[in-house]
Amino acid sequence: MKTSNGNSGIMDMFEKGKVLKICAPMVRYSKLAFRTLVRKYNCDICFTPMIVAADFTRSVKARDSEFTTNDSDRPLIVQFAAHDAQTLADAACVVAPFSDGVDLNCGCPQRWAMAAGYGACLINKPELVKDMVRHVRNQVDNPNYTASIKIRIHKDLRRTVDLCQKAEAAGVSWITVHGRTSEERHQPVHYDAIKTIKDSVSIPVIANGDIKYLRDVKSTYQLTGVDGVMAARGLLANPAMFSGYEDTPLECIWDWVDISVEQGTPFTCFHHHLIYMLERVSSQPERKLFCLSVCLQRLSVKMTLQWTAVATFLYVEIGILVILCLPFISARRWQSIFQLRIWSWMARFWNKVFLTMIIILIVLFLDAVREVRKYSAKDIATDAKLQPNMFDHLHMKLFRAQRNLYISGFAVFLWLVMKRVVTLINQLASLSATTAALQAQADGANQAAKKYMEDNDLLKQALIEGKGDKATAEGFKLLKKEVERLKEELKTSGDALENSQSEADVMKKQMGGPRQGVRQAVEGTSGAPGDAKC
Repeated sequence: MKTSNGNSGIMDMFEKGKVLKICAPMVRYSKLAFRTLVRKYNCDICFTPMIVAADFTRSVKARDSEFTTNDSDRPLIVQFAAHDAQTLADAACVVAPFSDGVDLNCGCPQRWAMAAGYGACLINKPELVKDMVRHVRNQVDNPNYTASIKIRIHKDLRRTVDLCQKAEAAGVSWITVHGRTSEERHQPVHYDAIKTIKDSVSIPVIANGDIKYLRDVKSTYQLTGVDGVMAARGLLANPAMFSGYEDTPLECIWDWVDISVEQGTPFTCFHHHLIYMLERVSSQPERKLFCLSVCLQRLSVKMTLQWTAVATFLYVEIGILVILCLPFISARRWQSIFQLRIWSWMARFWNKVFLTMIIILIVLFLDAVREVRKYSAKDIATDAKLQPNMFDHLHMKLFRAQRNLYISGFAVFLWLVMKRVVTLINQLASLSATTAALQAQADGANQAAKKYMEDNDLLKQALIEGKGDKATAEGFKLLKKEVERLKEELKTSGDALENSQSEADVMKKQMGGPRQGVRQAVEGTSGAPGDAKC
């Protein structure tokens, strides 16, 4: 059949005595990758997931995300949810070049759909359904392009028959009937209602509901005489159902893996389909373990990168502390390094960076505590003992959580220590500079005092050897005054020297505290590298 170029139509597939096998529209599931898979196992027609027509026509993003196809994805029916005839026709015109028909959803029983005027509420509006079918038929240029509807039945079956006959009069291509009312979910399918509808119209009718095995296709045809059957959950559990397999064969699972890798199927979609395929061949504990292991494996990639970054940060902290504590680099030299222009520029952001890192590390620490408590819980350990593989896996997760706890804890501690060490180095450098200035002042005072003593000795000698005339007496008097002034200055210098010495002693006592803090910080970091490897 060459539906891609319009040379023939999908209606040619409906032959007398042949039952078409159709993949139902399933939100989030009947996408391109899954359609590709079921086509390999004798599925004749595939539906897309239900698409809201208004969003589809209004948003390019919605069109790109909701509708994907390729050349081999034929025959393809695009199902829309709509409550306006022109909106449905516009959406049909957009997808017409890439599909073989559109289907109007008149059977979705979900509350949000019915509240918005979509889905099963439309079975109570036959005139609106008739108008929407007619708009599609009139506005799509391709005469082989189909317009179908998918409905549920009324409690009063006469209303359903009336709806189907009006849709047939509007030009609907075929009708898919889900044999339950909008209120029913898992109740038995009303095959008699489907047969009544089939007998009341001349267009093809597709039966939907409880098609789980290939034998259900034959029994449904015998009960209703329909032209095709549509399966949803049955195909999810076994995509190879239409080929006669009772359960999902291993070959089908490998095909799903290959198709998913080839088409870049999102992991969540891939995983959900895989769970459905393994539902019949695995027990509930095995499925639970599979879900847990796969989800944890998915998260482990992100968590591994995260904790690798934290561990790297921890070792950087250790390296910086080792460099800062090198004995042959003095505190004053570190201060001169810290006074470089680049450090002055970084100092503007230091407090913000410091607080941000503290918050991040504390959050990671609390998360690690939560993980340790989670994997140490008694109920989890009890359940894990029932499955050896699960026990080993949870034991490994507990080990990793404990390791992450140590890493984050030491990272917080060393970050605080590094901040303190930098502060102490600056204080030590300032104390050293102050001590040097005081020592220079004291040396200057000693030199001045020594000079004054020498000048005093010279004056005394001159007075002793001088003569007692008037000039000598006046000079003696002046020299005596000078000696007294020199004594006063000497006394002042001595007091200044004594004060400088006391200040230096005080500074030395203050320096003892920071040095002891640095020594304790260095001793505290000496065991960190070994502990971080736990």
